[in-house]
Amino acid sequence: MLILAACRMLLVLALLAAPAVALAGNIPDAVCADCHDNTGGEPVEVNFSSLEGSVHEGFSCTDCHTGIQSVPHGTELARPDCTICHDDVAAQYTQHGRGFVGKSESVPRCQDCHGSHHILPHGDPKSTVHSSNLPATCGSCHENQEFLSRLNIRFKHPIEVYQEGVHGKATAGGKDTAASCNDCHSAGGSSHRMLPPGDPDSPINFFNISKTCGRCHSTIQQEFEGGIHGELVARGEVDAPTCTHCHGEHGILATSDPRSPVSPFRVAEATCTPCHESANLNEKYDLPSGRLQSYVDSYHGLKSRAGDKTVANCASCHGAHAILPSSDPRSSVAHANLITTCGHCHTGMSPEKAAKTQIHAAVGEHRAGVAYIVKVVYQVMIFLIIGGMAAYCLLDYLKQVTRLLAKKQVRRMEADEVVQHTLLAISFTVLVVTGFSLRYYDAWWAKMIFGREGGAQVRGLIHRGAAIVMIVGAFWHLGYLLTIKGRVFLRDMLPTMNDAKLAWGMVMYNLGKRETPPAMRRFSFVEKAEYWALIWGTVVMVLTGLSMWFEKALVARIGKGFMEVFLVIHYYEAWLAFLAILIWHMYGVIFNPHVYPMNPSWLTGTMPEDMFKHEHADAQSPGNVDKVKRLGLERKV
Repeated sequence: MLILAACRMLLVLALLAAPAVALAGNIPDAVCADCHDNTGGEPVEVNFSSLEGSVHEGFSCTDCHTGIQSVPHGTELARPDCTICHDDVAAQYTQHGRGFVGKSESVPRCQDCHGSHHILPHGDPKSTVHSSNLPATCGSCHENQEFLSRLNIRFKHPIEVYQEGVHGKATAGGKDTAASCNDCHSAGGSSHRMLPPGDPDSPINFFNISKTCGRCHSTIQQEFEGGIHGELVARGEVDAPTCTHCHGEHGILATSDPRSPVSPFRVAEATCTPCHESANLNEKYDLPSGRLQSYVDSYHGLKSRAGDKTVANCASCHGAHAILPSSDPRSSVAHANLITTCGHCHTGMSPEKAAKTQIHAAVGEHRAGVAYIVKVVYQVMIFLIIGGMAAYCLLDYLKQVTRLLAKKQVRRMEADEVVQHTLLAISFTVLVVTGFSLRYYDAWWAKMIFGREGGAQVRGLIHRGAAIVMIVGAFWHLGYLLTIKGRVFLRDMLPTMNDAKLAWGMVMYNLGKRETPPAMRRFSFVEKAEYWALIWGTVVMVLTGLSMWFEKALVARIGKGFMEVFLVIHYYEAWLAFLAILIWHMYGVIFNPHVYPMNPSWLTGTMPEDMFKHEHADAQSPGNVDKVKRLGLERKV
């Protein structure tokens, strides 16, 4: 070994000392091995044995490193030019990365995918371009989000998603025939010719997808292209579905996987509905609407939602790929074929019954048979029984209110204050209903109130009209506060430290820590909190509402950013006000056991004396009574 190393050193020294330059091609590999062979000496870049068994076995170093003209050579060397031997492949690869090859250093070169020295044929399981290793090789770029962002490639984690699908799991399990990256993305049978989806020759071009999938799924391809969806795609309709619309692009899951969009549990809502519930598509292709709802309400839909895997779904009747309209004699849902289609589950069905069956009818929609009769009976029962219960409850409630008003009353609100409260209550209710219906325009309750068409313009007009009523009421209240009664009202409504003590006392009472509740004055801490929350909410809602009303004029002055902030404030302040009234105010004036069936002040301005004494015990204390008399407000406490 020492003798061999000495001979190598002498050879190198001889070459270094030679006055003539050693020409490339005349430099023996043994000379290169003296510096670059990491099997015996100091490790430098490459193990010369790495060429053994590779596709380049038997090549000389200078066959690829043509830029080396002499030894020692410089430290900065050009990469080997693979086009010297592989000019045809190099010409194809220039289309990879949307034509960035050779223009951007970010786009991978030959060595980045195939390796540098130990390059193995693609059929070798150890090769970096073997089907089982392609996800990792392609993922070095296509899972690098910074790299994708730099090249403006808008696709999030395609390799990660692929590995979760049936194809990725199959290739990872060693199944060479399963589709890998090249199988779907390579054009013309060349694994180097990767074209973007907008290129007509790309296998992932919209109009070529069924042919690409058909490389493995030829029977399904024929069924799809013979169906209505395939016919629409063939004639250039880009809104028609193709393979990837239903199955996904990279993360294709088995139909038995509950997450799959074509699983029995999801195919109706996740796959068929986006197209067949589209108003634009239904109008364009003259298709009936409401198919999803009629299926969901049917026996099949109800059983499917209950977890039955065997019950019929869309594909069970219409087919999965060879889907044809019912007017086509070949269709599985043509009248002549219903006996066969339904017979898969309902054996023994007569042709007459099959012909009369309403496919998308909800449970009990058939106008003949026991189910329909039972449905009608139940509808009548519900109307009579529940309607009678509602009538009884209403009569009982009105009787309780009448008895309440028959008691000795104490005045709490003057007539003008009752009107102020009424304006506020009506305008607030209308604003809530119209405001949320504008935001949730597609909700069932919005359609029930304003019709299926939405009536957005009508909602907007009503909303703005209610806003004007609220603003008028707010200015009325402001004028009221300038009167003597208003100033007394405002003074009594101001929060004090005593309110904090009363609130704490009520918490302790409700927790059972004290025997009796604290005595409230003219306005309890609850009423004060409601009042000042109302003032705050009114100011915020009016200002933000007006800003949206006159949006165009304001955007030019304050910018769009402020308008977006105002929109968020208006929306969430509306939720805050609505929930506060629903929970806090409704409990205090109706559902509180001490005031039920209600505090009638908002109707008559008065409340029963016994209710008043319980709710405002401290308002009758000698000091407070004298104060009221001095102000000339004996009737109002």
